[in-house]
Amino acid sequence: MSEFNSQPGVSAPWFTRVSVKGLSDDSRRVILHRVKDKLGFNKAVEVLGVSKGALHNYLHGLRRIPDEVVSKALQHLTEAEFKEIVQGVDRLRALGIVRSDGSVDYSLILQAIALAHRDEYLKHALLKFVVENFREDLKKMLGVSYAHVKFTWEKGFEEFLSERKKRRKVRDPETISYYRNLFKKYLEGRELSEELVDYVINHENKWLRNVFRHYVQYLYYKRAVSPEVYGWLMEVVPSRSYKIDVRPYPINAEDLAKTMGFLRTNHEKYYLVYKLMLEGGLRLSHALTLIETFNPGEVIEVPGVGLETKRLVCLHDKGFCRYYLGVKDIAKPCEWVYFSLNTLRLLEKYRGSRISRRVVEKFVRGHGLLAPKYMRKASWRLMIQVMPREVARFIQSRFGELKVSEARYEDLLGEADKYYPAYLGLLSKAFTTLKQLNQLER
Repeated sequence: MSEFNSQPGVSAPWFTRVSVKGLSDDSRRVILHRVKDKLGFNKAVEVLGVSKGALHNYLHGLRRIPDEVVSKALQHLTEAEFKEIVQGVDRLRALGIVRSDGSVDYSLILQAIALAHRDEYLKHALLKFVVENFREDLKKMLGVSYAHVKFTWEKGFEEFLSERKKRRKVRDPETISYYRNLFKKYLEGRELSEELVDYVINHENKWLRNVFRHYVQYLYYKRAVSPEVYGWLMEVVPSRSYKIDVRPYPINAEDLAKTMGFLRTNHEKYYLVYKLMLEGGLRLSHALTLIETFNPGEVIEVPGVGLETKRLVCLHDKGFCRYYLGVKDIAKPCEWVYFSLNTLRLLEKYRGSRISRRVVEKFVRGHGLLAPKYMRKASWRLMIQVMPREVARFIQSRFGELKVSEARYEDLLGEADKYYPAYLGLLSKAFTTLKQLNQLER
């Protein structure tokens, strides 16, 4: 809403709501300069009703510009132009919020603050300003007391992260391990205090903020801190910030072939991980979970669908298998995993192996290979060349992009079985062609 908008039903021009008396000499001169530049010197003299000498004196600060001249000048500016050239306290004076004697119209200020009840942007701006400028006053007003709360990593905190925490839970063992290491190194045994809060806010590792906020939530869950302390800490300590931008993912076939070829020759276990990601469009975490928990003989019922099946179903005549992994995480689900019969043989060889995500990432980075995150993207770009996008989404468990009813689920499962051999054929053809080209170049 514009600062100068009139009340409903009132159609007075915007400039009639400007308190000219509150404008400083500098603002008056800037307004006249804008009118002169806009209309020209002679036309400005005409519309303002002053002599050329008077206008010259006004513009050069030799004489104070009268209120009535300023009022006439405003009639030849738009509201946007006025806002552009009159800033800060002068704008507040023009609105009548700050009077000519420097006193404040508190009723107007309080009305503006009251808008925070229905304006989220204003509310957050107001809270941020108060937190940054009146931290100690706010603490005293709220009666915030830390009551000698000590930070201690315990089993209950781990359970809270994975099971009790609201919103997104933390269940990845490696993430838990990373959080534990950060906690033990920087927070273990320390008392909750103003100094600790500042230490966390300014720490170079921004993940420490997340660990701190998780623990504050745990303390509140245990009723170890009051709602006031909880609200205060969650407002003061921001979560780790993420830079939101457009990220190009340059993936070329040569790099893909180089990565797969190197791993096949030098590290068969990691080659299996990458084959699962490429053939099934898996995330790294899901590929590692599949290898560790592989149980092909188990019979399960797909939740919510009523479909009873073996976890592993192989269609030998079509050259592939699908395995029901059944990871139901809201943000990163993974139900069916599709892979070739050759990959099945490797999977049976390494089943039960525990592979560290960070060790895989370190290995491929050290050898200049494609990072794991690119494999799912490469898989997607290739899949949509040979199958409908809806089927590719189903294979890659992109259920957030799908509306799958019980009947549609079995339909998509059948379509995935139909189109998947074409995808394996595309992969085989692409790598064969690259291999032949490389041989010719040599």
